[in-house]
Amino acid sequence: MSDADWAGLDHHNDPFASGAFLRTAEKVGAADTALGWQAQHLALYDEASPDNEKLLGLLPLYLRTHSFGDFSHDWHWAAAWEKAGLAYYPKLVSGVPFTPSPGPRLLVRQGVNRPPVVQALIEAAVDIARTQQVSSWQCLFVEEADHDALAAAGLLIRRGVQFHWINRDYADFDDFLASFTADKRKKLKRERRAVRESGLRLEVRHGDEIDAALWRVIHRQYRDTFVRYGNHPAFPLEFFIQASAALGRQLLVFIAYQDEQPAASAICYRDATTLYGRHWGTEVDVPGLHFELCYYQGIAYCIQHGLQRFEPGAQGEHKLARGFEPVPTWSGYWIADPGMRRAVADFIARETHAMADYAAETASHLPFKHMAAP
Repeated sequence: MSDADWAGLDHHNDPFASGAFLRTAEKVGAADTALGWQAQHLALYDEASPDNEKLLGLLPLYLRTHSFGDFSHDWHWAAAWEKAGLAYYPKLVSGVPFTPSPGPRLLVRQGVNRPPVVQALIEAAVDIARTQQVSSWQCLFVEEADHDALAAAGLLIRRGVQFHWINRDYADFDDFLASFTADKRKKLKRERRAVRESGLRLEVRHGDEIDAALWRVIHRQYRDTFVRYGNHPAFPLEFFIQASAALGRQLLVFIAYQDEQPAASAICYRDATTLYGRHWGTEVDVPGLHFELCYYQGIAYCIQHGLQRFEPGAQGEHKLARGFEPVPTWSGYWIADPGMRRAVADFIARETHAMADYAAETASHLPFKHMAAP
């Protein structure tokens, strides 16, 4: 598929649904068969166009032999399938590798009537799942706009919870802090003061302001932090060098300097409305530095640039005390085996109630003076 085809798709300027992100990840090995991501993207063309070359829609689609990196939260499902005498892998996944960020999955050409293209993509994905005899097709972290279309096609809709910061027209960071209760505000100020008094200098650089030498340092911090906690750093150095060239100011890094040398960094992405926090790494042990680079700098950036939301990544109840609110996420599951579908449907129904209760309970711990539970 050409660059022009990718450019013609309406992905709402979401950086992760762009060709710049997905194609780069696949090209440099961050999302290839070695890591269990066999790309077989589903493209829908207009038969009436000359040579059938007019792309109408695209569904990112990967054949997966394990679940590492797709955040599907299906850890125990393989054992359940095996107990029933079935194989859970391979499965098909529509999502962004190593990126649990809600966003567009059913991509439609700009200016084209969306509903029939979305329906055709969903039907084609189900046909492929049946033909390949996989256990399931999982459309993960979909936008709410596609929630109903997936449900109407018979997919089981699963609710999750993430913690996002929402811009309520704050004038600046102090205005945001003024919405906190006194004790919560005091604790946050103490965290920020510890970083200021450490002597670190903080700055933000966008992708077009980061050269290869600085990327080598940032990548080392990202890689070593992942390894330190026993995780695999999926994105190689070359990914960030190429992605920053392609995405430009949609990729940004908050950097802490010690003695004018980069000592810690937080890699983020953005679009016109939202900041997305992704990776963090550090070479120094400074109290509060993680919260400063990964949360507070991002909040200040959103306020300064008029962004409406900050999604700092999956999980993390500690985000509540920093003003990140519980919001629902949605994923769709097509299950091939009727018996396993019934079992999953029962599980999701019970889980949905638990997720709603969890969101309400966590919202009661928000630091704001006046905040009603969702």
